[in-house]
Amino acid sequence: MNASSVGAEPSSEPTPLEVRIHRGAHEIGGNCVELRHGPDTLILDIGKPLTAAWGDVVPLPEAIGFDDNGARPLGVIISHGHQDHWGLAPQLPSDIPVFIGEGAADILRAAEFWGSGVDLHEAGHLHDRVPFTLGPFTITPYQADHSAYDAFSLLVEAGGRSLFYTGDIRGHGRKASAFEGLLTDPPSPVHTILMEGTSFRVPGTDPGTDPEPTEHLGCPETLTESEVEVELADTLKAMTGLVVVLGSAQNIDRLVTVYRAALRSDRDLVVDLYTADIAAATGRPSIPAVGDAWPRVHVFAPLRQRVRVKESGEFDRVERVKDRRLFAEQLRERAGELVLFGAYQGEIPSLIRDGLLAGGAVVWSMWDGYLGEPSGQRLQKVLQAANVPLIQHHTSGHATPADLVRLVDALKPEVVVSIHTEALDAYASAVGGVVQPHADGTWWTV
Repeated sequence: MNASSVGAEPSSEPTPLEVRIHRGAHEIGGNCVELRHGPDTLILDIGKPLTAAWGDVVPLPEAIGFDDNGARPLGVIISHGHQDHWGLAPQLPSDIPVFIGEGAADILRAAEFWGSGVDLHEAGHLHDRVPFTLGPFTITPYQADHSAYDAFSLLVEAGGRSLFYTGDIRGHGRKASAFEGLLTDPPSPVHTILMEGTSFRVPGTDPGTDPEPTEHLGCPETLTESEVEVELADTLKAMTGLVVVLGSAQNIDRLVTVYRAALRSDRDLVVDLYTADIAAATGRPSIPAVGDAWPRVHVFAPLRQRVRVKESGEFDRVERVKDRRLFAEQLRERAGELVLFGAYQGEIPSLIRDGLLAGGAVVWSMWDGYLGEPSGQRLQKVLQAANVPLIQHHTSGHATPADLVRLVDALKPEVVVSIHTEALDAYASAVGGVVQPHADGTWWTV
């Protein structure tokens, strides 16, 4: 026996909480984070890269237990319903439990028929500041202000150490109070923040390549969702004809914004079938939806959606909104009294051809980078040829640099690790010396 070992005490070193970013350390989108405590692992988000098309097959990250290389993770927790955070979930082994907000899950189920969602068959739901445990991990969700409905940040604790994962977060949306509440009543202690940095930009880069418009990258002119509402209402008042707002149906904040702007300008709101389904899926009586409770909300079904319903035979999707359905002739008769919101980009040529946009406008209410893609360029040419104005009213789904610094100041972590960013230098310069970036695929300790 080694003399030096005689009488030695067993090691009392605590088991470390380890983290490995599989994707997102140096890019925006495709987040996937693996946590390990002893033999147990946990996954935060399982996103598809923004560079991948909807139908592209992207392999699962090489996380422990995704194949036969170890025990299955105790769970996959999805922070919110954007594809760059859940897009690889359909490829997961079916025996790995998935957790997500209930509203987010219901929206994704509703969107599946329209080709923009999935049924996650989730094992459980996230609730604001209600902790739950998976093995050695205690997970506490914190409601996040984001452009995706029912989004959460996640506090994960194990072995006496804690990691706060922001997911996607902002402080200027319709749930800004959630962000301010996080600042005034933060979790403590937080040893490490794994914090998004979408709004940081590499100096000199083309703003059109960024995932949000440049006017909302933390500059003083960053708009709140309420300010978008006011500006959109001014546009609606200025137009004598039909106005079409092109935006994401799953951006419930924006749906509310357009509805409120419509009321400010004495117009009714008209949505497509997909948007009607998404609004209903929230299950919230405060969300504008098609039904008796919202007499100023109507439906106009685009041709592509009518074809999908016909081919599927799911005619109940039309039947349940029949009392609120409008047709082209009614749009023409009431053009100055209506605003359309939703997936109407493919309908613009026919609306122009039928004279429905005379005296009206098209509002772009999404990231302006999409206008540089082929479909966006085609839209601009069609509108220019018809002399129909294209007006932008939008704000970012991501926190400004100033708000991210406020978050760090409030949570007082030992370390900040960057994720969901392409501008590490700008990130570190703004946040300060606590920033410790890590490369994808490397383990590090909280």
